[in-house]
Amino acid sequence: MSSVRVLVGTRKGAFICTSDGKRQKWSISGPFFGGWEIYHMKGSPVDPNRIYASQSSGWFGQIIQRSDDGGKTWTQPGTPAGEPTTTPDGMPKAESNKFVYDISPPTGKPLTTHQWYDGTQHPWEFKRVWHLEPSLSALDTVYAGVEDAAMFRSTDGGQNWHELAGLRDAHGSRWMPGAGGMGLHTILLDPSNPSRLYIAISAAGAFRTDDGGSTWKPINRGLKSQYIPDPEAPVGHCVHRIAMHHSRPDVLYMQKHWDVMRSDNAGDQWHEISGNLPTDFGFPIDVHAHEPETIYVVPITSDSLHYPPDGRLRVYRSRTGGSQWEPLSQGLPQENCYVNVLRDAMAVDSLDDCGVYFGTTGGQVYCSPDSGDTWSPIARDFPAVYSVEVQTLP
Repeated sequence: MSSVRVLVGTRKGAFICTSDGKRQKWSISGPFFGGWEIYHMKGSPVDPNRIYASQSSGWFGQIIQRSDDGGKTWTQPGTPAGEPTTTPDGMPKAESNKFVYDISPPTGKPLTTHQWYDGTQHPWEFKRVWHLEPSLSALDTVYAGVEDAAMFRSTDGGQNWHELAGLRDAHGSRWMPGAGGMGLHTILLDPSNPSRLYIAISAAGAFRTDDGGSTWKPINRGLKSQYIPDPEAPVGHCVHRIAMHHSRPDVLYMQKHWDVMRSDNAGDQWHEISGNLPTDFGFPIDVHAHEPETIYVVPITSDSLHYPPDGRLRVYRSRTGGSQWEPLSQGLPQENCYVNVLRDAMAVDSLDDCGVYFGTTGGQVYCSPDSGDTWSPIARDFPAVYSVEVQTLP
């Protein structure tokens, strides 16, 4: 029988939850890297035992962790086995900690500033890795989306990282942080075209490359953001998450700061599909594993009230590709619930009965083994959940 492995990144460590295909009884291991912020963990499609984790701290900095045995043991890529991973004063010394922006003339050019909140230019400063996306075909290739927004790639299993600096040529001097910073948080790899990648940045917008990352173009036509000087500007939109189904990589879904959007031509044009949602503000969006027109969002009251409307936690599902939505609440708290669900904290498995998963800032992780019809908690008392990913294992 197939099984699932759920990778949970939290404010104070990482957890791995496993279950058989019924997804009713769960085993939990962790916390790994206790006390550290784990922004994201993700397994390789090439070898599910290869898992990457982004471990960060405002004091100690950024570390990339890697497991080659499904999360049982971890290494910092580039640090030989048996060697200490910290200096005598406790600072990490991992080789994988070196994210350096490319400002060389042939590639990065001298682009060193972006727009700050007050409209002035501000130096680009590395803060943390928000998202890790392993290659669909090469075991040792993995992409990292970082804050301040940039795209890095490693081809040696996470030991060395090189910026795809052409991204910042896509109006980078006009990008500005949102309330949560200026992070590159979404990376989508087109399974039918290895040269095509999509990314999203808060608060710059969505971008696409068709040449493997050398050059990029903004794909924000159709987005309208009333809180920026030009509501239809080519960049400057606060995109929270984008998603695709592997069978139709030209169809994209987007949860924007406000508005749920859809594109049928690889992001060249977007149209709104918020429909009958109680509010179209939210963070995550995902697609059913076997039904490309079935999508999921978690509406949040507003950009100042980061909790569900009426204190009722509900996932909304559309089986029509948007515009028509139904609330899914069986098994979820329907009173006095004031948690949030962050952008990377929703995932689906690929079992025959598609499972849907999400985590909350209150530390709960929920699973639905029947495409969202019913829900039950995997965990109730984790630290605030930053990210949820799921691996379907043979």
